[in-house]
Amino acid sequence: MAGNRVVVYQGPGQVSVESVDYPRLELPDDVVNGMGIKRQAPHGVILKVVATNICGSDQHMVRGRTTAPVGQTLGHEITGEVVEKGDDVLFLEQGDIVSVPFNIACGRCRQCEERQTGICLNVNPARPGAAYGYVDMGGWIGGQAEYVFVPFADFNALKFPDRDQALAKIKDLTMLSDIFPTGYHGAYTAGTTTGSTVYIAGAGPVGLAAATSAQLLGASVVIVGDMIEERLAQARSFGCETINLAEPGELPDKVAEIVGEPEVDAAVDAVGFEARGHGKDAGEQPATVLNDIMTVARVGAGLGIPGLYVTGDPGGVDEEAKVGSLRVRLGLGWAKSHRMQTGQCPVKRYNRGLMKAILADKVSIAKNVNATVISLDEATEGYQEFDQGAAKKFVIDPHGSIA
Repeated sequence: MAGNRVVVYQGPGQVSVESVDYPRLELPDDVVNGMGIKRQAPHGVILKVVATNICGSDQHMVRGRTTAPVGQTLGHEITGEVVEKGDDVLFLEQGDIVSVPFNIACGRCRQCEERQTGICLNVNPARPGAAYGYVDMGGWIGGQAEYVFVPFADFNALKFPDRDQALAKIKDLTMLSDIFPTGYHGAYTAGTTTGSTVYIAGAGPVGLAAATSAQLLGASVVIVGDMIEERLAQARSFGCETINLAEPGELPDKVAEIVGEPEVDAAVDAVGFEARGHGKDAGEQPATVLNDIMTVARVGAGLGIPGLYVTGDPGGVDEEAKVGSLRVRLGLGWAKSHRMQTGQCPVKRYNRGLMKAILADKVSIAKNVNATVISLDEATEGYQEFDQGAAKKFVIDPHGSIA
């Protein structure tokens, strides 16, 4: 039997690549014991991982900013080749290349039927919704690995129509597992449409994916705010306006310099709970971005919030922040009749359409997020560089499959 190697959290700031058992067509203990369902999973497949990415959500765990235990496997952005399938898998074959949504979903519960696959009821006893390699998300082994098990595969896996075409565009297609749909979800639920002006807080990979999505949706002006000039330069490389929040000045005034008024039609929080205040030496102020987007979004606007917020943060700035209770100016948002969308992106709602846009050369998401390929053994260095603010989206290539 083949072995398997996977990236593992070893404590704040530390990851390693460890050998684990080769995956089986079985559900994890957490799900079996907590949900009272069968262990055997003939509905699943085993993938040879072609590409798997480092995500900002992973980085929260690695910084020690969640309750993830030492030994937590990592990786929820997975693209792979089917190498084994269960007897109940009807529509996938060995050799197929597929994208796997980071949301694990059964395809059978009320939430899945309503296309809310980020909050499936049957894959995690701790709370609605599950993900590969993530704390409190059901005990599923992470996909920053050589091989990974995917349950309910006919429902979860998005098959690419042509293997050779998929491999040729793999650096773009690997973004379908999370950040491209997540960024699109943020822009779309904020109400971005033809001619919109849009403000996106955060020029990390999700923010850049949201900016790309806003352009795809027809925005007239996309403004990206961040404190890292290298990341802002990456946003400018594909036509975005930028605001350096480390420099003096009020955000509405900076927006007005770009669009002629101190407000936008839609706003997106692509930062999350580790937000910092404005200014070069500002400390952590976790409600900053939420308050920013309410400040610059016009009355009646939408707020897309794909940035991660948690209920357990050991490194929170105060006791309230440690349990996810933040000083948000809800009264401002209420007075401006804002609508907001929070929570995990339901990837399956968007990934097929975004796949078609990639295959038709309508969008260059890999270029826009600066996809940078590394080996599995380079994952430790990738995490360190990403933590320092590198304007890159690290794509792990466990088998040397990416040209």
